Amino acid sequence: MDALLAFAAALLALRLAGLLARRWRVTRRVELAAWAWSLAAYAVAAAAIAWGESAQWDARAFRVYYAAGGLLTVPLLGAGSLLLAGVRRAGATACVVAGVGLGVALAMPVHGAFARHGIPSAHDHLDWAPRVLAIAFNSAGTVAVVGVALRSLRRRPVGNALIVLGVAAAAVGSALAGRLGAGGTAIGIAAGVALLYAGFTLPTARRQSP
Repeated sequence: MDALLAFAAALLALRLAGLLARRWRVTRRVELAAWAWSLAAYAVAAAAIAWGESAQWDARAFRVYYAAGGLLTVPLLGAGSLLLAGVRRAGATACVVAGVGLGVALAMPVHGAFARHGIPSAHDHLDWAPRVLAIAFNSAGTVAVVGVALRSLRRRPVGNALIVLGVAAAAVGSALAGRLGAGGTAIGIAAGVALLYAGFTLPTARRQSP
């Protein structure tokens, strides 16, 4: 059941990422490209959960899950928010962050024995460096998302609230992976990407003329 829930979450995230990519091709709004990549990273993370739960967790499945879910998703969300706010350097910074994250995920040593089910804890299988990097990336991305949302709250009250709720839902699912299990984390990812997509695509409220 957990594998099926994770697979469904991966399909949902991939579908919504594709819809955002289509909007980017039509409008050429750069923030949509960053957000599409972030939801694609969510899809990869959920697919890694389905892989681990169906075929038993090992270093390969965990490495993919950690790269997509721990090192890429939230920084890309933050980059999209900064691009929306007009910070054009955020695009280049996001490319650098993604490259560093992928490099670390490929090079980091993974140790310890894996349980058959349940998302592995980074504390049990990774050294301190990749864990600190993930905390730094996710903290910076979250600050960017929340900061931009609060700054433009009057123009997009509902949309920004949905974005913050989406980040919170996915974060809670990841933080409580040990208690919720893989299925609960997958549900958190599905709820998060649905809320994020709704927030990304909700139109800006028009100002009323005096």
